[in-house]
Amino acid sequence: MAFKIGLLGLGTVGTGTAEILLDPQGRHPLLKEIEIHRVGVRSLDKPRAVTLPSELITTDLEAIVTDPAIDVVVEVMGGLEPARSLILKAIAHGKHIVTANKAVIARFGDEIFTAANEAGVYVMLEAAVGGGIPVIQPLKQSLGVNKISAVTGIVNGTTNYILTRMQTEGGEFADILADAQKLGYAEADPTADVDGLDAADKIAILASLAFGGRINLQEVHCEGIRQVSAAEIAYAEKLGFVIKLLAIAKRLGNEAAGQQQTPDTPQDSAHSSPSPISVRVHPTLVPLTHPLASISGVYNAILVEGEPIGQVMFFGPGAGSGPTASAVVSDILNIIGVLKTSSDSQKMHPLLSCSHQHYCTVAPIAELVSRFYARFLTKDRPGVIGSLGTCFGKHNVSLESVVQTGFQGGLAEIVVVTHDVREGNFKQALDEIRALEAVDSIPSILRVL
Repeated sequence: MAFKIGLLGLGTVGTGTAEILLDPQGRHPLLKEIEIHRVGVRSLDKPRAVTLPSELITTDLEAIVTDPAIDVVVEVMGGLEPARSLILKAIAHGKHIVTANKAVIARFGDEIFTAANEAGVYVMLEAAVGGGIPVIQPLKQSLGVNKISAVTGIVNGTTNYILTRMQTEGGEFADILADAQKLGYAEADPTADVDGLDAADKIAILASLAFGGRINLQEVHCEGIRQVSAAEIAYAEKLGFVIKLLAIAKRLGNEAAGQQQTPDTPQDSAHSSPSPISVRVHPTLVPLTHPLASISGVYNAILVEGEPIGQVMFFGPGAGSGPTASAVVSDILNIIGVLKTSSDSQKMHPLLSCSHQHYCTVAPIAELVSRFYARFLTKDRPGVIGSLGTCFGKHNVSLESVVQTGFQGGLAEIVVVTHDVREGNFKQALDEIRALEAVDSIPSILRVL
């Protein structure tokens, strides 16, 4: 008996998926039992990089998701609609889902997984985060026995490519972005990438899996890389850092309230309310000794920290036809494996299904504790550094280093790196510093890992 696949989309990822399914030789033997039954496209006239019988291809996408012969619907169209509606209709008709669509899952995962659990079908999304890097299934299965404390990742290849070239060439953001667009590494409209929105979708998905609850995407703090300048790249390097756009999900203890953990602080018990978490995306100064510092170009890497495993890092190509299709087909294989061996189709496999019912408590960004880098332009006069120190001290901001780096247009450049500080306190200190007569501007504020 062949298991039948309905494929929605025949673009880059859809083509890669079809190529793997059409060429099972030398791969897992179960692939020989999988058949592409129908393929949905927007236009029949568009040239295709993969050859399929014309009778399999249709523009009637609803006919695919309602076809009683189809076992698994693979959604690789992208975009929010009609992808969301088609996924929900497929679920209503008893189809299992494989998707590479992080935007749909991050925004409508609540609706989709609730419907899937009620219908007794699987929604698999390995390809939605990290391209070909296996990270979704490891979080659900291999690392499932661990108490995850943090997931930190470089999950957007476009921004990592831009920041890498800014570091190696000393160029400015706008110039390298334009070049990246010409080379095909950045979209014509790069907003989702350079403003951090793509990374926010991905870290919301990873946080949900790591911490066992749904994530409200509106609570994910998101900053992009447009404000990162060549000057910041150079200063970071002098201080022993490299700048990366990081997506961070972290379990918080008392640090959410700006408190330090002490030996007498009560620990969470199994019966207490879950600890709040932080979920955020922002450019970050990463120490050169950190595992993520060396990830360059379009590559992605995700560092998972937990107990008892410690640290484990997943690294590889974060996009592209082959890598993403690899993840898509691995999800198809998982579903088919369960369908082939399950004696009770009404029971969901507990390691493949998503059973989260509650939402995680996401702490406001002002309550988080972090280190900061800030660059000030000030008038060149005695006492300026002392005034900065006084303002920081009033708001309990402890400084790790204060360096006058030179002059820019007759103004003194002062770079400050703080110790761990509550974000709200740091912002209050900056508000007071901006009002100082000797301070011209604060061109850059970045967090430090």
